[in-house]
Amino acid sequence: MDEIKLLKLIEKDARISVRDLADVLNESESDVLDQISKLEQQQIICGYHTVINWDKAHNETVSALIEVGATPSKETGYDAIAEKIYRYPEVTTMYLMSGKSEFIVVINGKTMRQVADFVAQKLAPIEGVHRTETYFVLKQYKVEGVVVLSKPNEDKRLIVTP
Repeated sequence: MDEIKLLKLIEKDARISVRDLADVLNESESDVLDQISKLEQQQIICGYHTVINWDKAHNETVSALIEVGATPSKETGYDAIAEKIYRYPEVTTMYLMSGKSEFIVVINGKTMRQVADFVAQKLAPIEGVHRTETYFVLKQYKVEGVVVLSKPNEDKRLIVTP
């Protein structure tokens, strides 16, 4: 079975049926289920997510990307600092980066104050963290490959008349 093709199909549409996967991959449904189970056990498939346009759901939330400057420890490098940060429930995504900052942390909160308090009271005091820079998300256009605008296909060209 083409494992990469299976993973790409599931990544694009986590709700795709096993029957459709089997048809596309030219495999039996039981083989597809077995392969998915194996990939979950190996933590290659780590979860299934839905992209939601929270603006349309009228749920007031604030998202922020935070650059974190950190100094690695001699024993664990960046991993110990990263673990202290990603264990907070506010953290939805975290990356070790190249460039001017060691980490990018994505968090969600109910208000800008809640995000600011997280940075000041939880993130900045972590041993090894020496700098933070917070960027608030003002508007989302595309999330995980999905356009989340209200009218993404609206033709904005003016009508030409003689």
